Amino acid sequence: MAKPKLHPLSFVFFCSIFLCCFHFTSSLLDPAEAWLFEDEQDVNMVQTQIGSSKKCDFSVGKWMYDKSYPLYESNCPYLSSAVTCQKNGRPDSDYEKWKWKPLGCSIPRFDALRFLGKMRRKRIMLVGDSIMRNQWESLVCLVQGVIPTGRKRVTYNGPAMAFHALDFETSIEFFWAPLLVELKKGSENKRILHLDLIEENARYWRGVDVLVFDSAHWWTHSDKTSSWDYYMEGNNLIRNMNPMVAYQKGLSTWARWVELNLDPRRTRVIFRSMSPRHNRQNGWRCYNQKQPLPFFSHQVQMPEPLVVLKGVLKRMRFPVYLQDITTMSAFRRDGHPSVYTKVTSQEKRQNPGTGLSSDCSHWCLPGVPDIWNEMLSALI
Repeated sequence: MAKPKLHPLSFVFFCSIFLCCFHFTSSLLDPAEAWLFEDEQDVNMVQTQIGSSKKCDFSVGKWMYDKSYPLYESNCPYLSSAVTCQKNGRPDSDYEKWKWKPLGCSIPRFDALRFLGKMRRKRIMLVGDSIMRNQWESLVCLVQGVIPTGRKRVTYNGPAMAFHALDFETSIEFFWAPLLVELKKGSENKRILHLDLIEENARYWRGVDVLVFDSAHWWTHSDKTSSWDYYMEGNNLIRNMNPMVAYQKGLSTWARWVELNLDPRRTRVIFRSMSPRHNRQNGWRCYNQKQPLPFFSHQVQMPEPLVVLKGVLKRMRFPVYLQDITTMSAFRRDGHPSVYTKVTSQEKRQNPGTGLSSDCSHWCLPGVPDIWNEMLSALI
């Protein structure tokens, strides 16, 4: 018996019914869940605007022990003494030997010559706070070993510093702007954070080929450690404001500057998410930790600064890549300097609470920021 044929109009009618049902089902979702779903889709689009057409979410994966790491020695001359944990007496070194393996793909091992080849006659600038300086030192140490002595140098220009690979005409730069927007002294020496002013910092960013930003830690400081006394927006002087509202306003000022002043055909923009701190228990939570945390058995709540950042990036027209290192780094409470920020007697280190501080915010080098830079190299 001949099979009945489906009339074209019947096919159209069937598709219409299916789409109506799909729309009706979607409308029954809880509004918060629907927003979350849409947000993730939009952010993933932001994340895949750079690089190959193959989609790879670098933020989801696991840490793998790899004896072939680290990629440089702890005696790299460009490291700050506060992050040279081996020189400062840290007895273990396994924290240097972990590589991040994303699910379903991989991050290529850092290749200094390949990176310099991609960056030939170009400038890359990392903009942010001391943890971004942490990452800059890592990147310079990853690169400098293949450059002959005398063909590399560091220069300083106010809040900026730059490592120059002379034969490649490449500069790897760091610019100090932990809040991105402008922090100024006002009357009576009061510190005023201008939420809608940025040009004083941003003028240094013009002409750079790859810009990597971060800004979160200073926005989350408590009142006692805050870097400002007042906010200002327009002509309005504001004493108190929700820190995340202020952060959203500051990021929006940054986003407007990017869209008005940069050409996506000339400049690639990456925003690195917040580096997690393990400083509970009065700053001693990372003390004597020697292994990454085991995998979380439950869904980790997204930090509020990351929610704000994703919201700002979602509304931008300029293609910005979100480099999400927050969750992957949250596993690595073993990677902080803790008490090894300077040379101190072992007896004093073994007695927390004796006045010795423990740094659970920055990272030992070699260490975790090297993996961020492997990811960065893959993105550009």
